[in-house]
Amino acid sequence: MVSRSLRAEAVPADTVAEPLPQPYAYRRHEAVEPDWRRFPGWRDVTEEQWRDPQWQRAHCVKGVRELHAVAGSGLDEAFYADLEADQREHATMPVLLPPHVLNTMAPHGPVETAAWYEDPVRRYMLPVASDRHPLWPSHPLASRDSLHEAEMWAVEGLTHRYPTKVLAELVTTCPQYCGHCTRMDLVGTSTPQITKYRFVLRPADRLDRMIDYLRATPTVRDVVVSGGDVANVPWPRLEAFVGRLLDLDSVRDIRLASKGLIGLPQHWMAPQVLDGIARLSARARERGVSLAMHTHANAAQQITPLVAEASRALLDAGLRDVRNQGVLLNGVNTTPEALLDLCFALLDSAGVMPYYFYLCDMIPGAEHWRVPLSRAQALQRSIMGYLPGFATPRVVCDVPYVGKRWVDQADGYDRERGISYWTKNYRTTVDQDDPAALDRVHHYYDPVQSLPESGQTWWTSSQNLIGGTS
Repeated sequence: MVSRSLRAEAVPADTVAEPLPQPYAYRRHEAVEPDWRRFPGWRDVTEEQWRDPQWQRAHCVKGVRELHAVAGSGLDEAFYADLEADQREHATMPVLLPPHVLNTMAPHGPVETAAWYEDPVRRYMLPVASDRHPLWPSHPLASRDSLHEAEMWAVEGLTHRYPTKVLAELVTTCPQYCGHCTRMDLVGTSTPQITKYRFVLRPADRLDRMIDYLRATPTVRDVVVSGGDVANVPWPRLEAFVGRLLDLDSVRDIRLASKGLIGLPQHWMAPQVLDGIARLSARARERGVSLAMHTHANAAQQITPLVAEASRALLDAGLRDVRNQGVLLNGVNTTPEALLDLCFALLDSAGVMPYYFYLCDMIPGAEHWRVPLSRAQALQRSIMGYLPGFATPRVVCDVPYVGKRWVDQADGYDRERGISYWTKNYRTTVDQDDPAALDRVHHYYDPVQSLPESGQTWWTSSQNLIGGTS
């Protein structure tokens, strides 16, 4: 054995060490903003217009007609028909795509049908009917509020699911809509498949009740301010609400949830917004409160220079951190290379901390995106060792009635039938009076098409489709 005390042989200063061969080879890649002028409908759009958040919002693509006006004949008529069929027969979310989002689809060439079909951002932001699984478009036990958040509302829109944390849903809209949205029952306009729920209380009354509940519940120290997306909350209203949170001595962490940082970075660079972030950050520092932002990118190509500029502007304005919560989605990011490319793009270009990757929730129409627990476990292991420990994301399963669990924390796993078993260590508002709450076993289910033939046969039988899994 070689002693650690022996000196390594000196390496000449002008020598570049060859990297050891690895399953994943890290190379830093400089982000490049895709040229929006490659779209026929945006050939005359200036940089000033492109950087204007109001221009971005006013020119969102909301369906086939707007997409055709932008992309023209670069996409063939079969693609447009595919999109139209999905909206008519499958979609749980409407189409709403700011130009910035569209510009990250197949970003390195002219608009072309084959490239769009294969593109990871298109796959989850603009699903088409041919993406959906032909036999299992939905899991037999899928549900529109798969995490039962509404059951845990302390007041309308305030989910008290964890002992010390709450989720405050301020708004039911976003700058853009993701096909796999876990709050598809509430967020966005209705689709032919889903009639959305609506808040009943006036916004001001709802926010007042949230503050009243938090004032009366000092065990809550962490508030996620979300929706929808806080980028769609008028800034004076958002600043006032966060300011009221900062007045509560019990609140120590405030997280602003906005995929708008990825899909509409222009919003977060607006002077009014950055000035307001600076005011809130200064107050948070005075009180010793952590004020951060959580965002949602799923593919490395989404981390453009504009996203990086917006993220770093928020950090310069005083936010403690910007963190990313992605979702594992088939055809988007379910290889070690795709996950690591995204994590390094976040860190190197934008100063964003990779935080979580979630298994896609069991909502209707999501089976073509979902991966089995075993795949998530393998992905967690495959990314270990490449990133700094503090920036290695946790791959988690959000188990109904349980909450976030690392994918290796399952208490049991039947791989044949795709059923994993989970217990929890705290009570929610739903089971607070249940003496057996901490012993009860809860289930999460793999996509049926990922199972062996025997497992698929078991799920196909009518007794299991109708009667559950007992």
